Amino acid sequence: MSDVAVMILAGGQGERLSILSRQRAKPAVPFGGKYRIIDFALSNCVNSGLYDVAVLTQYRPHSLNEHIGHGRPWDLDRERSGGVVILQPYLGRSTSGWYRGTADAVYHNLFYITRRPYRDVLILAGDHVYAMDYRPMIACHRERAADVTIAVQPVDWREASRFGVVIVNDEGWVIDFEEKPERPRSNLASMGIYLFRRDLLLDLFTREHPDAPEFIDFGRDVIPYLIRTAKVATYRFEGYWQDVGTVQSYWEANMALLEDKPKLNLYDPNWRIHTRSEERPPAKILEGATVVRSLISHGCIIDRATVIRSVLSPGVIVQPGAVVRDSIVMTDSVIGPGAVVDRCIIDKNVRIGANAYLGWGEDETPNWLEPTRLNTGITLVGRNAVVPAGVRVGRNVLISPDTKESDFPGLVIPSGETVSPVATVVWS
Repeated sequence: MSDVAVMILAGGQGERLSILSRQRAKPAVPFGGKYRIIDFALSNCVNSGLYDVAVLTQYRPHSLNEHIGHGRPWDLDRERSGGVVILQPYLGRSTSGWYRGTADAVYHNLFYITRRPYRDVLILAGDHVYAMDYRPMIACHRERAADVTIAVQPVDWREASRFGVVIVNDEGWVIDFEEKPERPRSNLASMGIYLFRRDLLLDLFTREHPDAPEFIDFGRDVIPYLIRTAKVATYRFEGYWQDVGTVQSYWEANMALLEDKPKLNLYDPNWRIHTRSEERPPAKILEGATVVRSLISHGCIIDRATVIRSVLSPGVIVQPGAVVRDSIVMTDSVIGPGAVVDRCIIDKNVRIGANAYLGWGEDETPNWLEPTRLNTGITLVGRNAVVPAGVRVGRNVLISPDTKESDFPGLVIPSGETVSPVATVVWS
């Protein structure tokens, strides 16, 4: 696979994940306790024998850059035979500036695919959760002599409008492409995985194409144009793949890991998901604690508390009498004594006061500030927030990052409300 270059698009803001991606790029959002979303694309690459990897970042890249570093956890800290490089927007004399879209990001970094005599370029989204061997797709692409091959997977018709969908003929060639259509004609969703012949990709961006649109996005501009002018094939992927682009889908994908036999098997010794891990002691579950169907990461302490159907990241402390249920709790957060956390997503370094109750009541009024993102009963608590003791917080509540105890207007926060340290946020 040394003749394949990989470019992972990891610059997206991921606005639909609300405050989870407010202070970090979406691919850097924690997942499954100890991982980050970007880990899946990186691990798929090295498990497939692909070691020439560029990660294209843009939005709030600090945590992503720190996580990837020199690539050692993925065996990508190489100098002569590949390795990982992080490419960010730059200023220059000609083409420069912020990436306007996925195709524009690749265009600004064409130099990367001209360094060696690559045959093909694999372009990946860095914000999907899946385990995939790319080698069968590469083999199919070459056997069919395709110019471009798009990885696809059938999705529920009710979800198809969230994706770019392809329409194919009987031989599997793409004859049309619709980017997030209101009324989709197909439920065959693009996985955001494109395999290009390198020469075609270079020709696309370096030659004049009088009848072509401006190439800013692959889904909106490049793929529809190539359907008319080149051979575009599909590769059907039958394994687990999830776009965790919404709060609900992110929560569901984490909860799916708790099944007896999850579709995404993190325990497969033949397909390990690698990550950058801190040195922490083993998890400790003290006498009197109850843990049911949960993922407990290293460094956690469950002290005479109850954890049910939840995912706990490294260093989480659940103090005596507390209950964590159907929730995701991220690194170094502390759930105070007697507190209840029910169907919540708690970001890093959060402090939940004693006897507080988050996810309280049955009212599922959508959040007034983000009604399209928080409407399924999940309450979000942002990074570094401090929730006061004894407070009752309803469902679909948004507690912004860095919120302090003094920012809470009272001890009852109704469902659908927002608490924020920013003075400009007005209660409904």
